[in-house]
Amino acid sequence: MFVVLPNHKQRTMKKLLKPLCALVIVLFAAVAANAQSNALRLGIGLNAGMGTQDPNPFVLGGDLRLQQGFGNSVSGILTTGYTHFSKKDGVPSIGMIPLKAGLKVFPAKNFYFNVEAGAGFGTKEGTGTSFVWSPALGLAFGTGWDISVKYEEFTKYDYTKQVALRLAYGFKL
Repeated sequence: MFVVLPNHKQRTMKKLLKPLCALVIVLFAAVAANAQSNALRLGIGLNAGMGTQDPNPFVLGGDLRLQQGFGNSVSGILTTGYTHFSKKDGVPSIGMIPLKAGLKVFPAKNFYFNVEAGAGFGTKEGTGTSFVWSPALGLAFGTGWDISVKYEEFTKYDYTKQVALRLAYGFKL
């Protein structure tokens, strides 16, 4: 017996499946990963990107990321910062403060992928709070430098989705 869901419930299920699938991939990859340091680290990053939906705004932001290793090449991460979507084509600019938690997995030395999810808090009155999720691929160097490419989506607004380059410097605490 099959259950037919109304259209809006199908769309909601599809939206929930994306981050769930990303998390499953991260967990499976963690099983085969190489060892990384368990040290507590703090990273300071700069993000520059472009929106993926019309009006395709320029996006600029900064972040602080706390990272704790959990043994073999898997780390837990907490990230906060500020993301600004520039005004374009009559759409007002919007600022968001994300607060995300996630996993970072190193399947090979220096190479990682991570997935984060959390809440994004609007900085203007009436903006409200949005669910935010973000997968990324990157390289972490022994010198403390980190470069990655990420997709980030604040789900409340169509134009707050971006592909961004993140350059960061991290150090042990």
